[in-house]
Amino acid sequence: MEGTTHFEVDVRDEVSVRRLFAEIRRENGRLDHLVNNAGTASMNHSLVTPVEVARRVLDTNVIGTFLFCREAAKLMRRHGCGRIVNLSTVAVPLKLAGEAIYAASKAAVEMLTAILARELAGFGITVNAVGPAPVETDLTRAVPKEKLEQLLARLAIPQMGTFEEVAHVVDFYLSPESRSVTGQVVYLGGA
Repeated sequence: MEGTTHFEVDVRDEVSVRRLFAEIRRENGRLDHLVNNAGTASMNHSLVTPVEVARRVLDTNVIGTFLFCREAAKLMRRHGCGRIVNLSTVAVPLKLAGEAIYAASKAAVEMLTAILARELAGFGITVNAVGPAPVETDLTRAVPKEKLEQLLARLAIPQMGTFEEVAHVVDFYLSPESRSVTGQVVYLGGA
């Protein structure tokens, strides 16, 4: 894609994240939008979830989101505006059994979103989140069909979500029309 620069970075590594944003500052001088969609999950009963798995999920989903929000906000505040969108999940309001550490990590992302919205509002930066219904990915393809059907049955609109539906919510959050919308979470599927 012309005009696009791609980076590969471990979102859990502060040094790498800071280096990435320093490069963005050098190359562009500013940052207008951040969509935090890096994440990982563990679908195990809490009694059989290894601590290494729990740490990886928390470090990726919570620490990674925090680091990207922090470094992005430093660039955004220089220009008095910016939009940050964090990805959550319907697993939070549904309190899904077998996803304790994953749902807890995304609940932390939602709290981070709410607090950053207040902390960054004075800089003209909005911070919101979207919690998609299950979307067909490698992760959801690995979920047993019966478990996925049970999850979908708990939604007001009991069907798989689409990337386009998620993108529409993200696009709204990034748009100038959403300048007074901050600290919000939109769950898709009617969770």
